[in-house]
Amino acid sequence: MATDDWDDLSDFTVDTFTHDGSTKTVYRAGEGPGVLFMHEVPGITPTNAAFARRLVDAGFTVAMPDLLGDAGRPLDPLYAGASMAKLCISREFRAFALQADRPIVRWLRALGRDLHTRAGGPGIGAVGMCMTGGFALGLAVDDHVLAPVLSQPSLPVAVTPLHARDLGIPDDHADIVADRCRDEGLCILGLRFEKDLLAPAARFRALAKRFGDAFEAVELDVGEWKRTRASLPEDERPMALTPTPHAVLGGDYLDGPPTKDALQRVLDLFTDRLTP
Repeated sequence: MATDDWDDLSDFTVDTFTHDGSTKTVYRAGEGPGVLFMHEVPGITPTNAAFARRLVDAGFTVAMPDLLGDAGRPLDPLYAGASMAKLCISREFRAFALQADRPIVRWLRALGRDLHTRAGGPGIGAVGMCMTGGFALGLAVDDHVLAPVLSQPSLPVAVTPLHARDLGIPDDHADIVADRCRDEGLCILGLRFEKDLLAPAARFRALAKRFGDAFEAVELDVGEWKRTRASLPEDERPMALTPTPHAVLGGDYLDGPPTKDALQRVLDLFTDRLTP
């Protein structure tokens, strides 16, 4: 839903988490199996917080680290552009690096271990969006990550065909994940809108080639999304920053097809894999 209002995030508890000398704020809420949610660019917007609350309402404990931007600030073009510029030069994110072992992913893996310890149960889920989309795959090298969700994975930035095919993790980490798919039945869920150039189709083809049937690709119909958007009151329509919709579960989420169906698939995966 479109909004110009800041979200005060007052229904989340706030603490910090430190690993390898890096400290970040983490917003937490809910009870039940753990889900590590990594927000999209430009930061924890009201629409991203709304997704976290949907996870809480579905019975999960959410840890939402503040990785970029101003927590609770609504989306606008200038804010998005400034956050993207910051990310692109960040040594933590390494936005253009191929087969990269990113420092931010190492930090997130440590947070995932902490969340699993706190929440208990058989393991945790992980959701990444946009520039963090592929991070869920990076977390899946750890055997307590049972349900990785890659929503419009956009790193590395697809400046060349080689970048567009890159999985966003080192080859040896991809080998570990592939072994888990084969030996443990790990399922990797990928979400993207058709025609989305920021999360290129070539990356989904590469994921399918590397992980086979263990990779479930959900590619949303843009026409269906536009019809749902047109049926909404104008003040409830998400802001359009790109020619085609991009953010499946965040900024372009609509309470109707096809994004509501994609959300339900995510919740079903978490329920199946994380509920004892």
